[in-house]
Amino acid sequence: MNKNPNLILKLLSAKNEFKRNHPKFEAFVRRVLLDGKGITEGTVVEITVTRPGEEPITSNLRIKQSDMELVEAISEAYKV
Repeated sequence: MNKNPNLILKLLSAKNEFKRNHPKFEAFVRRVLLDGKGITEGTVVEITVTRPGEEPITSNLRIKQSDMELVEAISEAYKV
């Protein structure tokens, strides 16, 4: 894969800004992904979106082996 240095710098800058804006989120992700258990088949991931002035909307999914394979393939393709 041909890596564009300008794009990499832009993504790193955006990542750092995201970390500054949402410091608790990184700790949460690290706890979930790096606790030695990781995300395994059968894990349920739930997300809730609450827009200003609206009721929350929640959805979830149960991780399948094919989901894990997709994430691994994407991760390998975009290693920096």
